[in-house]
Amino acid sequence: MSPNPAIYHLQNWLPSSAEPMIIAGPCSAESEDQLLRTARQLASIPQVKVFRAGLWKPRTRPDGFEGVGAQGLKWMQRVKEETGLLLTTEVANPMHVEQAVAHGIDILWVGARTVVNPFSVQELAEVLRGFDIPVLVKNPLTPDIKLWMGALERFNHVGITKLGAVHRGFHYYKQSPYRNAPMWEIAIELKRLVPALPVITDISHITGRRDLLQSVAQKALDLETNGLMIESHYNPHIALTDAAQQIAPDDLKELINNLVIREKIGSNDFQYKLEELRSEIDKLDGEIMQLLAKRMDVVSQIGEYKKQNNITILQLKRWQHIIEDRLAIGTGMGLDRKFLLMLLELVHEASIQKQTQIFNAANED
Repeated sequence: MSPNPAIYHLQNWLPSSAEPMIIAGPCSAESEDQLLRTARQLASIPQVKVFRAGLWKPRTRPDGFEGVGAQGLKWMQRVKEETGLLLTTEVANPMHVEQAVAHGIDILWVGARTVVNPFSVQELAEVLRGFDIPVLVKNPLTPDIKLWMGALERFNHVGITKLGAVHRGFHYYKQSPYRNAPMWEIAIELKRLVPALPVITDISHITGRRDLLQSVAQKALDLETNGLMIESHYNPHIALTDAAQQIAPDDLKELINNLVIREKIGSNDFQYKLEELRSEIDKLDGEIMQLLAKRMDVVSQIGEYKKQNNITILQLKRWQHIIEDRLAIGTGMGLDRKFLLMLLELVHEASIQKQTQIFNAANED
């Protein structure tokens, strides 16, 4: 991809738009009334420049609401006529592209489920050959930066220069407060590799929850994202898809007004490296929590076994052995002896409490 900032800069797409660009609208187009009611409220928020709505919804199972399809394009046209907002929708096959372009959709986006398949991406790229239309490419479901860049490159190779990436988080098998783990370091690495490429953060799909939107939006801006994609419905509680992560327009206005827009000064290398290291700590802390949970589960099993065999909870020789052994291992790894001793005592105290609870429960029975 060309590194020329003039090619990718958002102001070349949206001359009246200052960063961050805000893309907002419902997860799915459900009816003409729903789109118009939502769009009219969003149009009153000065920062919202682009109206989004999914017309073709790739669902995991076939019985879910899969969108209204092409009939929603006429509703989108009415939105543009009444509000002046630019329009964007997801396209997943060449027919979607042809219909969207024919109905005046201003920006296309390619979803995470499509990006995982290079054959599908190439088909979309080929049908766009010769068009001068902005294309946003979401990251794939898996944390694979090469796959993400490959999709962007396929569109670039057919002549699409108005390109942007959408960071929507990644599928992560471990428990997390987020619907999709942000893994900020991957989006940061993309910006490092292609500094001129706009990156927009889809905070709705990262969080999956309204209550996390504000904090994730602020973090995205602090990492110098170029814009935010936020799902908004005039009445999120009745939304047919992803109701939990959508936000009412009035609440969106408050969220935007509460954001702190910081000045971009000099090189981003320091902030990027710092966030990379912090992300590594976050992952390590998660692993520590999981290991502690597993340890307490084993402690519970030991407590049950002691109870069944009428053995005392405290085994002093065992505890002394643990102290000597763990201190030797830890200090050998360069950890502070005092810190290790405090940590071991806390863990041991929690283990004793857990086993005591098991014994007390047995006595109550």
